[in-house]
Amino acid sequence: MDRLDRYLPNISHVGVELSIIRTHRGADLAIAQITVQHARGAILRAEEKMNIENRDTIRFAINKAVDKLHRQIDRFKSKRKSKNQKLRDKYRATVAELNVAEDVPEYSAVEGDEPDLASEIYRRKQVEMMPMNEEEAIEQLELLDHSFYMFMNAETEQVNVMYRRDSGGYGVLIPQ
Repeated sequence: MDRLDRYLPNISHVGVELSIIRTHRGADLAIAQITVQHARGAILRAEEKMNIENRDTIRFAINKAVDKLHRQIDRFKSKRKSKNQKLRDKYRATVAELNVAEDVPEYSAVEGDEPDLASEIYRRKQVEMMPMNEEEAIEQLELLDHSFYMFMNAETEQVNVMYRRDSGGYGVLIPQ
């Protein structure tokens, strides 16, 4: 993890979550998720899932997640402010990155073990919202590779949600 500071100085926070998912079929999964917050407010996140083969699997998952963060840091450091969609595409994952991310086999629970999704909240996250404009929110959305991004609009001082539209482009949810 110390390598990250050499590639991206001024890191204000690093969070690491390690977990193991026990599956009824196939091998159990080790998951490493690393979140890095830069002093300017940018957030970079990488997650790696691997089948547990031996006790070193979690270490391998962490190393792969750090490698993914290095690629994101390269994109973050070389980003350009432009409204040209072709330049924004460079923030999207490459086909090779997507293939690596999809290598983990799917697992399913035994019938009857599925929880009622409507009544259970699986995760709560507290997020620090830095004031930013809509263009910066789009950059964060692309860096995190999420379908939506909640941010504090610097112009209106309100919480807004930037989202990726299925038909292309972006949308903004603004509270009344």
